[in-house]
Amino acid sequence: QVQLEESGGGLVQAGGSLRLSCAASGRTSSSNAMAWFRQAPGKEREFVSRITWSGTSTYYADSVKGRFTISRDNAKNTVYLEMNSLKPEDTAVYYCAIGSRNVWTAAAQYDYWGQGTQVTVSS
Repeated sequence: QVQLEESGGGLVQAGGSLRLSCAASGRTSSSNAMAWFRQAPGKEREFVSRITWSGTSTYYADSVKGRFTISRDNAKNTVYLEMNSLKPEDTAVYYCAIGSRNVWTAAAQYDYWGQGTQVTVSS
């Protein structure tokens, strides 16, 4: 089994920044990919960003490209999401997920999920 724990969410004004963390424990593998998704009230879960454990491949949704950066620290078994120039439309619960190295943007492709961390951006 794999356990994922998100942290770093909070309340921030538009234009501000937050850094989310996702710590993984259990039977993780270097073949895994990790991703961030988000879900606003009444909306479907939306892909945000993806990274392979090697860090050699990253991918971003168009809505966050140029503003968000995904990174990892393999020694700590942790993935980060640095969010800059935040907008009110970024308000959502952010979830960390893990799947095989071949997964991309569909939530159904991922095998394990964290419980989420709330990000609220005020105007």
